[in-house]
Amino acid sequence: MPGPATPPAPGAGRFAPTPSGDLHVGNLRTALLAWLFARTTGRRFLVRIEDLDRARAGSADRQLADLRALGLEWDGPVVRQRDRLPLYDAAIDRLAGQGLVYECFCSRREIAEAASAPHGPPGAYPGTCRDLTPEQRAARRAAGRPAALRLRAGVETWTVHDLVAGDHTGPVDDLVLRRGDGTAAYNLAVVVDDADQGVDQVVRGDDLLSSSPRQAYLARLLGLPEVGYAHVPLAVNPHGARLAKRDGAVTLADLAVRGVGPPAVLGVLAASLGLAAPGEPVTSAGLLARFDPAALPARPWVVTADVLGAGPGQA
Repeated sequence: MPGPATPPAPGAGRFAPTPSGDLHVGNLRTALLAWLFARTTGRRFLVRIEDLDRARAGSADRQLADLRALGLEWDGPVVRQRDRLPLYDAAIDRLAGQGLVYECFCSRREIAEAASAPHGPPGAYPGTCRDLTPEQRAARRAAGRPAALRLRAGVETWTVHDLVAGDHTGPVDDLVLRRGDGTAAYNLAVVVDDADQGVDQVVRGDDLLSSSPRQAYLARLLGLPEVGYAHVPLAVNPHGARLAKRDGAVTLADLAVRGVGPPAVLGVLAASLGLAAPGEPVTSAGLLARFDPAALPARPWVVTADVLGAGPGQA
């Protein structure tokens, strides 16, 4: 008599930065959380460079060096989106074969003005080009207006389950699949990449929670596996705005100049998550036994110079 079925092995978690500059401590905190979530659930931890839009020379290498400096080692080679364009084209072709793709000739200004009307949620595409006739599309092409490709969505909302936020229902509009310049759009690329890499756990900042219903719905249309989400609170500056490099010494390189090395930064990140006492020496491996997703802080982390140990006025 056969024994009980073996449960499927967990897939992978990931950290996927855009190489537009050095990572700041908020980015590194999210990377640490993604690593902890993956390692404590027996998953692989992957790093993907999302370089379709912005890529500054040398940024990706410095970002990888910063992850290593904190002890956040990853599995397998680093993947770069620019090397994966055929995968995105194939996904769009699959959707087009289902009649779910149409050309959109709207400018950003036209979309912003139309989306501000009271009949739809803020920022949602109002469907201006959804039902253009072949003659209307031909006229717009002849006028030289570049066409983006949009998804012909069949729902208005979609619900995902998030380990931090719980069930989250958000709007789904006719999202862009390929921009007018021919570049695959973020929402499509991230869905295709996660499925292709076996990612089934997405840990990222809660500013991206609103995009998860669109991405989950798109994955369903493509017949791709569902992923589990954990959207974690952001790091913010003392004014409550999302932390940015312009807020001062918030990168590893800048903090090192002020005498705050990677081990100290890791300790600060751990303390901000309730995983260590302020000033306590820690290692990434040592944090694994302390990590409890249910005990994560629910509020944003306010980053100040004193918190970082950089001295008054230096961060």
